[in-house]
Amino acid sequence: MPEKRYYATGKRKTAVARVWIKQGPGNYIINGRTLDEYFPLEELKLTVSKPFMLTDNIGKFDVVANIYGGGIPAQAWALGHGIAKALLEYNVNLRAPLKKQGLITRDPRAKERKKYGKKGARASFQFSKR
Repeated sequence: MPEKRYYATGKRKTAVARVWIKQGPGNYIINGRTLDEYFPLEELKLTVSKPFMLTDNIGKFDVVANIYGGGIPAQAWALGHGIAKALLEYNVNLRAPLKKQGLITRDPRAKERKKYGKKGARASFQFSKR
């Protein structure tokens, strides 16, 4: 019988991570590359593995993910969000530590659109009284 896989989608800004986790030695495959190849910065690796650290599951799950959109840091946050949601699919009792650190909630912050008649989202053109 094939091993059970747990799926979730993580998002941050315009980055979307489709994440599958299954029990294994703790390997990461992200867009066909390893974790070290895809996220060279230690800070980003920490962001990705934070859900496993909080739930004491480091090295217990293999992660396969497809990520697209956004920049590298936003993709790392999206992957962490997806892993946290997939862990909830695996065990609902892990919700408390993940929620306390804010890993279940999707971060709603995004770039505000430019408005017509303005220079940017809020910045106006220089005003001259005379």
